Amino acid sequence: MREEDIRALLQQVHHGEASVEEAVERLKDLPYEDLGFARLDHHRALRTGQAEVIFCQGKATEHIIEILRHLGDHAENVLATRLEPNKAELIIREFPEAYYDALARCLLLHPLSDEPRYRGRILVMTAGTADLPVAQEAVLTARFMGHDVETLFDVGVAGLHRLLDQRQALEASDVIIVVAGMEGALASVVGGMIEQPVVAVPTSVGYGAHFQGLAALLSMLNSCASGIGVVNIDNGFGAASLASAIIRRMVHQIDKEKKS
Repeated sequence: MREEDIRALLQQVHHGEASVEEAVERLKDLPYEDLGFARLDHHRALRTGQAEVIFCQGKATEHIIEILRHLGDHAENVLATRLEPNKAELIIREFPEAYYDALARCLLLHPLSDEPRYRGRILVMTAGTADLPVAQEAVLTARFMGHDVETLFDVGVAGLHRLLDQRQALEASDVIIVVAGMEGALASVVGGMIEQPVVAVPTSVGYGAHFQGLAALLSMLNSCASGIGVVNIDNGFGAASLASAIIRRMVHQIDKEKKS
């Protein structure tokens, strides 16, 4: 439940559009709901601005279904990440309106609206097409969190002219997520071109000495372009979460200054 949901509910009570009992019923599971096998954090969006998301890897299908059902009772939409196609097929039987992105391995309880909730733009870019699954996880997560998202794929340093032609797209964005495997050099190049915050995501794409993404991770951490934020290997979700926090804080600060 988001802050605006709480405010709307209290306004309904204030104007007699909802009873106190109805409000209590809707709020009784805050701050969390105990399902026995999981404790659902309905309070997270109020604390952090980002609702709880289901990380499906290692979870039983029946548990994912139950969590989706209970989170869906308290939120407009629910995101589930790292969901394999065989499990997604079973889950969609329970939730026919759900949307599954096989490339990102993400499921949404309801299809997303095209209208962003926040001002500002996030650009998600990749070095190569092998990085697309991680990038798509970032795209879907950022859109779920209410942001306008643009994409720029296959512009890695092996053909740097492909990136240099896209400077206008880089400058039109407020936060840039760079997804790259191999040696992860794209993040340094982008970080040295623009003033916007850069969130770098190393991927587990590459040959032997790549070490399942460790080479790209260390390269990004050692970038000579200052101010790059680096998330864990293949963590498109984490990159989108960080980008979202930057955008939301920026919007909040602008709105606060306008009011003062």
